[in-house]
Amino acid sequence: MDQHFKRQNLTYQNYTEVPAEIIQRTAKYVEELDLSYNRISDLRFLSEYTSLQSLVLDHNQLTPHLKMPEMPLLHTFWVNHNNIENLGVFIGTLAKRCPNLRYLSMMNNTAAPSYFNDGTYEQYTDYRHYVISKFPKLGTLDDKKIEADERSEAERIYKPVPRKKRKAKPPSSS
Repeated sequence: MDQHFKRQNLTYQNYTEVPAEIIQRTAKYVEELDLSYNRISDLRFLSEYTSLQSLVLDHNQLTPHLKMPEMPLLHTFWVNHNNIENLGVFIGTLAKRCPNLRYLSMMNNTAAPSYFNDGTYEQYTDYRHYVISKFPKLGTLDDKKIEADERSEAERIYKPVPRKKRKAKPPSSS
């Protein structure tokens, strides 16, 4: 295995997706992929990256309605400086597609309130709790390690609400 292909840097290429010839030649070997400073908004092309563990997509055109394949090996995902405005939609997709994330960075997106984008401390804390509650293996969110007490609080606040069973309607006697 050529070490050159384990890490692939495709930054500043003005790509909307990785060209087919690059995918065909390298995708199955790539474990770390940096696609920062491109114009990517759709991640379905990543289905060919079957060994991918780390993905950096800073400064692209990602939105909350992200289209992406299942990526069970992915443990690191950076999406700083994108167009992610709806946290629930984005995190819902991400939790389904990348359940094993340990490092997630979403800084400078509207959905990730912080001091730097006029978010309040309360908004920042709630954002962290919500994201942490959706990823049991997450160890770092943005630039901050997740401590056990923060995880406990996140799980307390965002614990799943049990669904009530619907009572079956009795058969009508007509």
